[in-house]
Amino acid sequence: MFARITGAAARAILVALLIALPSLILPGHATQTAEAVVFIALLAAALTLAEYGAHFPSLIEFRDAPPLNRMRFLSALFTVFALSLLARHDLAPNGLTALFHWLGFKLGTVLDCAYSPVQLMMLMLPENTPFDTLVQVRTAAGLAYMISLSTIVIFGCAIRLHNWPVGKGSFNVWTNLPLFDPTTGGDVVQRMNRDARINLSAGILLPFALPGFIKVAGHLVDLQTLTLPLTQTWLVAIWAFASASITMRGLAMLRVADLIAQQRKRAYASSDALQTI
Repeated sequence: MFARITGAAARAILVALLIALPSLILPGHATQTAEAVVFIALLAAALTLAEYGAHFPSLIEFRDAPPLNRMRFLSALFTVFALSLLARHDLAPNGLTALFHWLGFKLGTVLDCAYSPVQLMMLMLPENTPFDTLVQVRTAAGLAYMISLSTIVIFGCAIRLHNWPVGKGSFNVWTNLPLFDPTTGGDVVQRMNRDARINLSAGILLPFALPGFIKVAGHLVDLQTLTLPLTQTWLVAIWAFASASITMRGLAMLRVADLIAQQRKRAYASSDALQTI
């Protein structure tokens, strides 16, 4: 129990650090929401502590199936860290920010093609947006999108090469999927495959759909606020991370459905063998 509580506390601290990271990296005059950041960080830390400190989770999926959630967190952490450095480069540049800016600029230039997610992020901004701001958004979007794609590929390799999630032991389906009710609907495998396809479709389409949705909802929010360093950092980070996270959940659900189908085949084969004997 002590080890579980200690691990939950460490995860809570890391989650709070993730949320506070942009405000810590950006200069003080670029962030004026310290109270809100502290509140959200403490709330997220408390939720993480409660989820990982309990015997059985109630909200977080795949809690006992590493490294899925660890990869998600590291992807979010690196994305927020990189985008914060990009935003800082225009305010207080240094060698590290210059390196990330160079990398993001190259990636943004390569990914800025017709109807690409990076180009749609630029078209989301108001028409009177300065050219320098458009380049900043392209740089941030290119870097964040490449991180999300890399995370998905690495997780796919973990499934294929390391036999996730049973490579290092057993896998409890119902503990790792607390929001999935096996008693409702039809066959469990069919429902999981359907949910997986929905998640994969949503994860692939989200980078294209979200900029359009924000553009359409421009009459409800002031799109000029999207050019602020802190707002821009979080918007691009959420845009990229949400796509990767949903896609990874779809891959995970496909894998779990396949494991259940394989277990059923073994059970049926064993039953037929006993009947033959």
